[in-house]
Amino acid sequence: MFDEGEPLAETWTMATALAAVTSRIRILVALRPGFISPGLFAQMAATLDQISGGRIDINIVPGGIQGDFERFGETSDHASRYARAEEFIAACRAMWTSDGPTMFEGDHVNLNGAFCSPGPVGDGPKFYLGGASDAALQLAGRQSDVYLAWILPRDVLGPFFDRARVKFDEAGRPASFGLRTHLIVRNTESQAWDAAGDLLSQAANAVREQRQAQFAGTAMVGQRAQAQVVADHRVGDRLWNGISTVRVNCGTAIVGDAKQVANELLEYWRLGIDEFILSGFPHVEECRRVAAEVIPLANELIAAE
Repeated sequence: MFDEGEPLAETWTMATALAAVTSRIRILVALRPGFISPGLFAQMAATLDQISGGRIDINIVPGGIQGDFERFGETSDHASRYARAEEFIAACRAMWTSDGPTMFEGDHVNLNGAFCSPGPVGDGPKFYLGGASDAALQLAGRQSDVYLAWILPRDVLGPFFDRARVKFDEAGRPASFGLRTHLIVRNTESQAWDAAGDLLSQAANAVREQRQAQFAGTAMVGQRAQAQVVADHRVGDRLWNGISTVRVNCGTAIVGDAKQVANELLEYWRLGIDEFILSGFPHVEECRRVAAEVIPLANELIAAE
């Protein structure tokens, strides 16, 4: 699983298809500035937002592991990517709120009378930004609607949120936080840990080697935290980062029975999380299990607070 040569659908095309055949689910689409014209993207996003009835949000990804950008011909450095991402977001918002031609002059983005009609629904898509570096936190404070973090132990993650709150306060903007995590849920705790081990046992050595080569020397603070080496991949009582050996980006899961996992989500909610982005493997089976057993219980626990 997760071999870089496996089939992988292009994100925007897939999101468009899903928006056309669904009516309730919100779709968060990841985008790397530099791969597409900001003016064209603002038009594309507004159109898809209209098609979906206002159900589109955008996850801007300025960073990337080694080779992620270069394989598509993008060779900018880490710092300039964050500067360009800030202008990219500002240019999109300018087009979405303008009734006429938009002028925008920046170091990386320039618009000379660009139009966006029809515009998005309401205020338009929300922008999600993540990252653990100082540049990422500064950008999130100035431009994100939601600061999105990969799961880490709460005593490690809490200070990131504290630093992010400072950046939101400095920008005079309200802070909102999201948490990205995998879940491994079974009827008992021991079954859940067995499932985690079984999941990793199916990984091919070639995939592990690919990931280690990609992580080597990465500038991504968050990726290094996800891939830290610990005994049995246990980074906490309920946290397991074995997925990081075969998958890029978020590689940590909450493991346990439904009640244990729901209580763990409650603890992160107490830390200040407003939104959770959850996944598991295999996707469909874990989705059904979490929807039936974990989410109702987590909602009850949060409501009781």
